[in-house]
Amino acid sequence: MRKYIAVLGIVLFGFGCQETPKAPEKTESPQVVPVLHKAPDTLDIPKDKTGDMIRYGRTLIQNFPEYLGPQGTIGKYGGNGLSCQNCHLEAGTRPYGFNFFSTHARYPQYRAREGKMLSLADRVNNCIERPLNGKPMPHDHPEMIAILAYLKWVSQGVPVDARVEGDNQIEIKLPNRAADLENGKKVYNQHCLRCHGADGEGVLNPDKYTYQYPPLWGKKSYQPGSSMHRLIKAAQFIKANMPNDLAKWDKPVLTDEEAYDVAAFVNDDETHPRPFTELADDYPVIEEKPIDFCKGPYADPFPEMQHKFGPFQPIIEWRKKNGQKTGY
Repeated sequence: MRKYIAVLGIVLFGFGCQETPKAPEKTESPQVVPVLHKAPDTLDIPKDKTGDMIRYGRTLIQNFPEYLGPQGTIGKYGGNGLSCQNCHLEAGTRPYGFNFFSTHARYPQYRAREGKMLSLADRVNNCIERPLNGKPMPHDHPEMIAILAYLKWVSQGVPVDARVEGDNQIEIKLPNRAADLENGKKVYNQHCLRCHGADGEGVLNPDKYTYQYPPLWGKKSYQPGSSMHRLIKAAQFIKANMPNDLAKWDKPVLTDEEAYDVAAFVNDDETHPRPFTELADDYPVIEEKPIDFCKGPYADPFPEMQHKFGPFQPIIEWRKKNGQKTGY
């Protein structure tokens, strides 16, 4: 069993009882609310053949398994019935919800996980192979082209190689402790079980092979090595978006620590097994491994257990001191 422990205002009177002028009271600085990038309106998709392809790409993002899943009507590339939209919320347009705001603008891109430059089609296939537990789609496949057309449309107005507010993950304060799996279980039972099930099995749609709410572990869930399998990345997503029917990035339901603990609970592979994936080839340059990647070796002296469950601050401090990447 692993359980980780968890203005002073001063009024001065001078001679003659004359009151010294009162200093202005200190006030808190107003909170700076970021100006979020806004996805284009679907009503503005052009009504021509290009627009038809964009709309089709959006449909594929929303309903991938219907067309391209294990029982897909067009092809069989996804392996578990999950949809792209299960992670890329609202067809990749929700702020801080793994959106596509700047995706097209930033590819081709060097990816540390593969240790090489990837095209955007390569990156789409990453998602099909890992979270969707499937096989890669040919780059010239009509459905791949449709997905890329949609990603380009969502990214319109974003300069090449640029980032915009809301396209990343929301920042959380990392607790100075390891994740508490027992507390994560309590958070899961209180906030997550009603949608994702007591056994993390999710809720199937009436067709019995696509999901209304995705499974979080088990044979039909995402593989290790997926972004959602990393504790910090998952906690950021959970804090900004879950429970899905209640939380908003600026009005979260969970605290940072609750999101941290429940992410660890969901991703605890000893109690919640998931489809196996070989991780030996991931991050061939080990200095580039994120601090919350679950599989060694590492270029720092910390064990796998700490990289998976924290505490992360000692890892960050050591890497800073030794000139290594501290990303997650």
